[in-house]
Amino acid sequence: MDAQMLGGALQGIGCEKDMVIDILTQRCNAQRLMIAEAYRDMYGRDLIMDLKENLSHHFKDVMVGLMYPPASYDAHELRHAMKGAEMEENCLIDILASRSNGEIFQMKEAYLMQYNNDIQQDIYSETSGHFRDTLTNLAQGTREEGYADPAMAAQDAMVLWEACQQKTGEHKNMMQMILCNKSYQQLWMVFQEFQNISGQDIVDAINECYDGYFQELLVAIVLCVRDKPSYFAYRLYNAIHEYGFHNKTVIRILIARSEIDLMNIRRRYKERYGKSLFHDIKHFASGHYETALLAICAGDAEDY
Repeated sequence: MDAQMLGGALQGIGCEKDMVIDILTQRCNAQRLMIAEAYRDMYGRDLIMDLKENLSHHFKDVMVGLMYPPASYDAHELRHAMKGAEMEENCLIDILASRSNGEIFQMKEAYLMQYNNDIQQDIYSETSGHFRDTLTNLAQGTREEGYADPAMAAQDAMVLWEACQQKTGEHKNMMQMILCNKSYQQLWMVFQEFQNISGQDIVDAINECYDGYFQELLVAIVLCVRDKPSYFAYRLYNAIHEYGFHNKTVIRILIARSEIDLMNIRRRYKERYGKSLFHDIKHFASGHYETALLAICAGDAEDY
């Protein structure tokens, strides 16, 4: 039924955009993939191609993005961040700093299948310095899981403190090795030990000691360890308010987190910034693009 209705909406005289929004934003990703399969069987056409042909601009990006499985969407975003018209370092940071080992493994498989390239090789060729080393480390997807050692946490905290003091290439490497490879449980203890040793929060220390995309990536890792929904709320707020509504960032986060923790992201956003995410999207976006973003975001009665 959904496939048939989409066929009528996309292949009739004039595209019925509201129907496309109603169907695709109100189905989960697994259902959308089934719809795409039924659409191909029914019409002999590719649903993504028909969406690209009939829609335009950012509205098209939203609707097409919804049709990718999560790992394929991550792969698509990373590829375009590295190989597009201009390098989008913040996309690399958002994805690689926040994904679990399993998510990274699936993304790497999707990347290889879609682009016949190893993502770590592309990261290596398109980035540089300690930023590249840290991204490559994260892309291995080999973070320890569920392991915590209080004695080791104190040692790791001392290494991080020394890395903030010395700032040599070797110390930078030791810092990223700890942040990229230790389990979240371990890093929680490391950050507390760091506070005890230095009298300073680890984020403040990183911001003081380093700069550029390397610094932004280290901070993103720390924030994701502490609370991913808060990190993405912060990134959305910046994308909406600091960068004049950075469409790619807003679209990417809403789609990628829609079936993971978007409800929590919305909650953190309102707690931290006073206005709901729904309110801010409505204020800055317009037309069918706005309707699609709001449908994904959803909202409580008071958000309207």
